[in-house]
Amino acid sequence: MNLPDDGRRHESLPDPEWPVLDTEIEYETGWYVGGYDLVEQPDGSTKRYYWAELATAVVVVAVADDEVVMVEQYRPTIRETQVELPAGIVEAGESFSQAAERELREETGFAPEATSLLQDVWCTTGMLRHRRGFVFADGLSPVGQELDDNEFLDVRAVPVERAVEVARAEPTNDATVEGLLIAHDEGLL
Repeated sequence: MNLPDDGRRHESLPDPEWPVLDTEIEYETGWYVGGYDLVEQPDGSTKRYYWAELATAVVVVAVADDEVVMVEQYRPTIRETQVELPAGIVEAGESFSQAAERELREETGFAPEATSLLQDVWCTTGMLRHRRGFVFADGLSPVGQELDDNEFLDVRAVPVERAVEVARAEPTNDATVEGLLIAHDEGLL
């Protein structure tokens, strides 16, 4: 399968353990590609495994002065406003840390002194081809927001000791909860 050349980072897939007899792309937008692989299963039967492929993303856990820098934004897909971690698409050629620095600056107006990749994971592997990296950022300096045309968000400072509680309050999302739990497990919160 040819990955889209849309300026975003896309992950290559390893050679399959089960034979892929055919790959069909049924839907393609500027945000994702959807289709299926016709796979020969271990018992010799075949099955269509449907997937949606999204560009690689980064989620930033940024801490300054015992506060986690978060953003509050309306999510039209679920029709709710959420307090969440800054996040965004990794551009082609960027590492997770480089993307984290850019997204943090754009969304919150802060530049980090240091970043470190906490973990990268494949998300919702039963239907998505989507990799996400969680990056910790600290030593923040104000530099001014540079929001994209479609970003309407407000920066929120949440005390470190309340960050997991705030993230788990409804409505919430997987990336925010996961990022804060990973950072907490690493002893960073």
